[in-house]
Amino acid sequence: MRLLIVEDQRKMADFLRKGLVEAGYAVDLAETGTAAESLAGENTYDLIVLDVMLPDQNGLDTARHLRRDGYRNPILMLTALAGTKDKVHGLDAGADDYLTKPFAFDELLARVRALLRRNTTGVASTLRFADLEMDLSARRVTRSTRELSLTPKEFGLLEYFMRHPGRALTRTEISEHVWDVDFDSDSNVIDVYVNMLRKKVDAPFKKKLIHTVVGAGYVLRED
Repeated sequence: MRLLIVEDQRKMADFLRKGLVEAGYAVDLAETGTAAESLAGENTYDLIVLDVMLPDQNGLDTARHLRRDGYRNPILMLTALAGTKDKVHGLDAGADDYLTKPFAFDELLARVRALLRRNTTGVASTLRFADLEMDLSARRVTRSTRELSLTPKEFGLLEYFMRHPGRALTRTEISEHVWDVDFDSDSNVIDVYVNMLRKKVDAPFKKKLIHTVVGAGYVLRED
Protein backbone atom coordinates (compact mmCIF):
# COMPACT_ATOMS: atom_id res chain seq x y z
CA MET A 1 0.00 0.00 0.00
CA ARG A 2 1.27 3.46 -0.91
CA LEU A 3 0.92 6.44 1.45
CA LEU A 4 1.59 10.17 1.21
CA ILE A 5 2.81 12.06 4.30
CA VAL A 6 2.22 15.82 4.23
CA GLU A 7 4.41 17.30 6.99
CA ASP A 8 6.74 20.31 6.85
CA GLN A 9 8.78 19.45 9.96
CA ARG A 10 11.59 17.35 8.50
CA LYS A 11 12.37 15.45 11.71
CA MET A 12 8.73 14.40 12.15
CA ALA A 13 8.34 13.57 8.45
CA ASP A 14 11.46 11.36 8.46
CA PHE A 15 10.30 9.65 11.66
CA LEU A 16 6.89 8.85 10.16
CA ARG A 17 8.36 7.72 6.86
CA LYS A 18 10.90 5.42 8.50
CA GLY A 19 8.31 3.80 10.73
CA LEU A 20 5.76 3.30 7.96
CA VAL A 21 8.37 1.91 5.55
CA GLU A 22 9.47 -0.55 8.24
CA ALA A 23 5.81 -1.54 8.56
CA GLY A 24 5.78 -2.44 4.86
CA TYR A 25 4.26 0.66 3.25
CA ALA A 26 5.61 2.64 0.31
CA VAL A 27 5.81 6.28 1.39
CA ASP A 28 6.17 9.64 -0.39
CA LEU A 29 6.71 12.97 1.37
CA ALA A 30 5.34 16.46 0.72
CA GLU A 31 6.27 19.54 2.76
CA THR A 32 3.47 21.81 1.56
CA GLY A 33 -0.21 21.55 0.74
CA THR A 34 0.43 22.57 -2.86
CA ALA A 35 3.04 19.83 -3.28
CA ALA A 36 0.62 17.30 -1.76
CA GLU A 37 -2.10 18.26 -4.22
CA SER A 38 0.35 17.94 -7.12
CA LEU A 39 1.59 14.51 -6.01
CA ALA A 40 -1.95 13.25 -5.41
CA GLY A 41 -2.85 14.34 -8.93
CA GLU A 42 0.07 12.43 -10.43
CA ASN A 43 0.15 9.28 -8.25
CA THR A 44 -2.21 6.77 -6.69
CA TYR A 45 -2.24 6.88 -2.86
CA ASP A 46 -4.18 4.45 -0.69
CA LEU A 47 -4.07 6.89 2.23
CA ILE A 48 -2.80 10.41 3.00
CA VAL A 49 -1.43 11.48 6.40
CA LEU A 50 -2.00 15.25 6.48
CA ASP A 51 -0.68 17.76 9.01
CA VAL A 52 -2.94 20.75 9.70
CA MET A 53 -0.16 23.34 10.10
CA LEU A 54 1.59 23.76 6.74
CA PRO A 55 3.75 26.66 5.52
CA ASP A 56 1.74 27.58 2.43
CA GLN A 57 -1.87 26.83 3.35
CA ASN A 58 -3.95 25.29 6.12
CA GLY A 59 -4.20 21.51 6.02
CA LEU A 60 -7.99 21.88 6.12
CA ASP A 61 -7.85 23.71 2.81
CA THR A 62 -5.55 21.03 1.43
CA ALA A 63 -8.07 18.34 2.42
CA ARG A 64 -10.88 20.28 0.75
CA HIS A 65 -8.82 20.70 -2.42
CA LEU A 66 -7.93 17.00 -2.50
CA ARG A 67 -11.61 16.04 -2.21
CA ARG A 68 -12.61 18.63 -4.80
CA ASP A 69 -10.03 17.23 -7.21
CA GLY A 70 -11.36 13.70 -6.86
CA TYR A 71 -9.22 12.03 -4.19
CA ARG A 72 -11.52 9.43 -2.58
CA ASN A 73 -9.23 7.38 -0.35
CA PRO A 74 -8.78 7.98 3.41
CA ILE A 75 -7.19 11.10 4.87
CA LEU A 76 -5.73 10.92 8.41
CA MET A 77 -5.26 14.41 9.80
CA LEU A 78 -2.52 15.25 12.33
CA THR A 79 -2.67 18.34 14.54
CA ALA A 80 -1.61 19.81 17.87
CA LEU A 81 -5.13 21.27 18.25
CA ALA A 82 -7.15 18.94 20.47
CA GLY A 83 -10.43 20.86 20.78
CA THR A 84 -13.69 19.31 19.64
CA LYS A 85 -14.36 22.18 17.22
CA ASP A 86 -10.94 21.65 15.63
CA LYS A 87 -11.70 17.98 15.08
CA VAL A 88 -15.13 18.79 13.66
CA HIS A 89 -13.59 21.28 11.23
CA GLY A 90 -11.06 18.64 10.12
CA LEU A 91 -13.72 15.99 9.54
CA ASP A 92 -15.97 18.46 7.74
CA ALA A 93 -13.04 19.41 5.47
CA GLY A 94 -12.83 15.82 4.25
CA ALA A 95 -10.67 13.96 6.78
CA ASP A 96 -11.68 10.42 7.76
CA ASP A 97 -9.85 10.39 11.10
CA TYR A 98 -8.05 12.82 13.39
CA LEU A 99 -4.94 12.18 15.51
CA THR A 100 -3.69 14.71 18.04
CA LYS A 101 0.03 15.40 18.58
CA PRO A 102 1.90 14.08 20.45
CA PHE A 103 0.83 10.53 19.66
CA ALA A 104 2.21 7.02 20.02
CA PHE A 105 3.43 5.63 16.71
CA ASP A 106 1.63 2.34 17.42
CA GLU A 107 -1.64 4.27 17.55
CA LEU A 108 -0.93 5.91 14.20
CA LEU A 109 -0.19 2.49 12.68
CA ALA A 110 -3.43 1.10 14.12
CA ARG A 111 -5.42 4.01 12.69
CA VAL A 112 -3.77 3.59 9.28
CA ARG A 113 -4.67 -0.13 9.28
CA ALA A 114 -8.24 0.63 10.36
CA LEU A 115 -8.72 3.25 7.64
CA LEU A 116 -7.31 0.95 4.96
CA ARG A 117 -9.60 -1.87 6.15
CA ARG A 118 -12.59 0.47 6.13
CA ASN A 119 -11.74 1.53 2.60
CA THR A 120 -11.72 -2.06 1.31
CA THR A 121 -15.17 -3.60 1.56
CA GLY A 122 -15.25 -6.83 3.49
CA VAL A 123 -11.53 -6.91 4.32
CA ALA A 124 -10.70 -7.61 7.97
CA SER A 125 -7.38 -7.56 9.79
CA THR A 126 -6.61 -11.01 8.36
CA LEU A 127 -6.46 -11.71 4.63
CA ARG A 128 -6.97 -15.26 3.35
CA PHE A 129 -6.58 -16.89 -0.05
CA ALA A 130 -6.52 -20.65 -0.54
CA ASP A 131 -4.20 -21.95 2.21
CA LEU A 132 -2.40 -18.58 2.46
CA GLU A 133 -3.14 -16.35 5.46
CA MET A 134 -1.87 -12.83 6.25
CA ASP A 135 -2.29 -11.22 9.67
CA LEU A 136 -1.99 -7.48 9.00
CA SER A 137 -1.70 -6.50 12.66
CA ALA A 138 0.97 -9.03 13.60
CA ARG A 139 2.68 -8.73 10.17
CA ARG A 140 2.63 -12.51 9.97
CA VAL A 141 2.14 -14.73 6.90
CA THR A 142 1.49 -18.47 6.92
CA ARG A 143 0.77 -21.04 4.25
CA SER A 144 -0.62 -24.42 5.27
CA THR A 145 0.26 -23.39 8.87
CA ARG A 146 3.93 -22.88 7.87
CA GLU A 147 5.14 -19.38 8.73
CA LEU A 148 6.80 -17.49 5.88
CA SER A 149 9.60 -15.00 6.55
CA LEU A 150 9.03 -11.96 4.30
CA THR A 151 10.85 -8.66 4.02
CA PRO A 152 8.68 -5.50 4.40
CA LYS A 153 8.58 -5.00 0.62
CA GLU A 154 7.68 -8.65 -0.02
CA PHE A 155 4.94 -8.33 2.60
CA GLY A 156 3.59 -5.20 0.91
CA LEU A 157 3.65 -6.86 -2.50
CA LEU A 158 1.85 -9.97 -1.24
CA GLU A 159 -0.71 -7.80 0.57
CA TYR A 160 -1.52 -6.05 -2.69
CA PHE A 161 -1.97 -9.41 -4.41
CA MET A 162 -4.19 -10.69 -1.60
CA ARG A 163 -6.39 -7.60 -1.70
CA HIS A 164 -7.01 -8.25 -5.42
CA PRO A 165 -7.18 -12.05 -5.86
CA GLY A 166 -8.06 -13.34 -9.30
CA ARG A 167 -7.33 -10.01 -10.97
CA ALA A 168 -4.42 -9.54 -13.35
CA LEU A 169 -2.30 -6.72 -11.92
CA THR A 170 -0.13 -4.76 -14.33
CA ARG A 171 3.38 -3.71 -13.44
CA THR A 172 2.17 -0.10 -13.48
CA GLU A 173 -0.55 -0.84 -10.90
CA ILE A 174 1.91 -2.70 -8.72
CA SER A 175 4.47 0.10 -8.88
CA GLU A 176 1.82 2.72 -8.03
CA HIS A 177 0.69 0.89 -4.90
CA VAL A 178 3.80 -0.88 -3.61
CA TRP A 179 6.68 1.45 -4.55
CA ASP A 180 7.28 5.15 -3.90
CA VAL A 181 7.80 8.14 -6.17
CA ASP A 182 11.51 7.31 -6.65
CA PHE A 183 10.72 3.99 -8.33
CA ASP A 184 12.40 3.50 -11.72
CA SER A 185 9.66 2.22 -14.01
CA ASP A 186 12.23 1.07 -16.57
CA SER A 187 13.89 -1.36 -14.15
CA ASN A 188 13.03 -5.03 -13.60
CA VAL A 189 12.63 -4.58 -9.83
CA ILE A 190 8.99 -5.75 -9.82
CA ASP A 191 9.87 -8.97 -11.65
CA VAL A 192 12.76 -9.57 -9.25
CA TYR A 193 10.52 -9.15 -6.20
CA VAL A 194 7.78 -11.34 -7.65
CA ASN A 195 10.35 -14.09 -8.21
CA MET A 196 11.64 -13.66 -4.64
CA LEU A 197 8.07 -13.89 -3.37
CA ARG A 198 7.41 -17.01 -5.42
CA LYS A 199 10.41 -18.74 -3.86
CA LYS A 200 8.83 -18.27 -0.43
CA VAL A 201 5.11 -18.54 -1.20
CA ASP A 202 5.08 -21.12 -4.00
CA ALA A 203 8.36 -23.04 -4.28
CA PRO A 204 7.96 -25.16 -1.09
CA PHE A 205 4.38 -26.14 -2.04
CA LYS A 206 2.80 -28.26 -4.77
CA LYS A 207 0.05 -25.79 -5.65
CA LYS A 208 1.26 -22.51 -7.19
CA LEU A 209 -0.63 -19.31 -6.45
CA ILE A 210 1.32 -16.49 -8.16
CA HIS A 211 1.02 -16.69 -11.94
CA THR A 212 2.33 -14.66 -14.86
CA VAL A 213 -0.24 -13.20 -17.24
CA VAL A 214 1.58 -12.82 -20.54
CA GLY A 215 1.42 -9.26 -21.82
CA ALA A 216 -0.32 -8.02 -18.67
CA GLY A 217 1.44 -8.72 -15.38
CA TYR A 218 0.77 -11.09 -12.50
CA VAL A 219 -2.23 -12.63 -10.78
CA LEU A 220 -2.90 -14.45 -7.50
CA ARG A 221 -5.12 -17.40 -8.29
CA GLU A 222 -5.45 -21.14 -7.80
CA ASP A 223 -4.68 -23.44 -10.73
